[in-house]
Amino acid sequence: MTVASQCWTSIHGVVMPRIIYGTAWKKEKTADLVELALGQGFRGIDTACQPKHYHEPGVGEGLAAALAKGLRRDEIYLQTKFTPLAGQDPQRIPYDPSACLSQQVAQSFERSCANLRTEFLDGLVLHSPLGNPADFREVWSAMEGIFESGGTRQLGISNCYDPEVLRHLCETSRVKPAIVQNRFYAATGFDRILRAYCRKNGILYQSFWTLTANPEILVDDRVKALMAKHGRTAPQIFFRYLSQQEIIPLTGTTSAVHMGQDLEIGDFELSDAECQTLAPLLN
Repeated sequence: MTVASQCWTSIHGVVMPRIIYGTAWKKEKTADLVELALGQGFRGIDTACQPKHYHEPGVGEGLAAALAKGLRRDEIYLQTKFTPLAGQDPQRIPYDPSACLSQQVAQSFERSCANLRTEFLDGLVLHSPLGNPADFREVWSAMEGIFESGGTRQLGISNCYDPEVLRHLCETSRVKPAIVQNRFYAATGFDRILRAYCRKNGILYQSFWTLTANPEILVDDRVKALMAKHGRTAPQIFFRYLSQQEIIPLTGTTSAVHMGQDLEIGDFELSDAECQTLAPLLN
């Protein structure tokens, strides 16, 4: 990505915006918030076929409302996730838990397309690696089949914090992941080694819990100095810095004001020296 382009293009030629709206934990407010986010200018939406934490039909409702107002489907980057059984609410599993893993993936995909009122996805993400290697292979192979049939434009993996797991997936799969989406926080060293592998192999890195997990960064004196210099908020400085470090942050704000501010990170740029000032925050 160049700063001027303000977007990323994946190894499969899929264009993603510099910041994506996350829809976890929105429950009955999901539809209104998705419509609001798209109305504010967001062009990337992240969700999951996981009723435990996401209201995917609400995402579809909000998207339909935005499309009815003139937005085109091809203007939106839409990604969802297949969540393995261990991550599902036993009372609200969106596929047949007794089916084989490949069928679970297929059923989850079909449910997502119905929920989201779309014929294809821009990204299909595995919500977390499976501990059993054979199960992992079966699930990824089923996702590869969806990609190869045109159901999704690219594949990704989330909650993958071990660089060796990612490396093995890349080296053994027919369709390599174009996205890694991880919680971004100090406990994992901000994924420094994993992000370096992503950069080397053309994998785009998405961060979630970017603000919530890093309150100390938002009040750091170095961030405050740049806030005063650029006339920006702490989240804007942090998001802008991450964008210039080849990171695509997710934001799940419910505030229209904060949505607008998040989108304004494309209106300014940090110098190399300013980025070097902030770099120790991620050490």
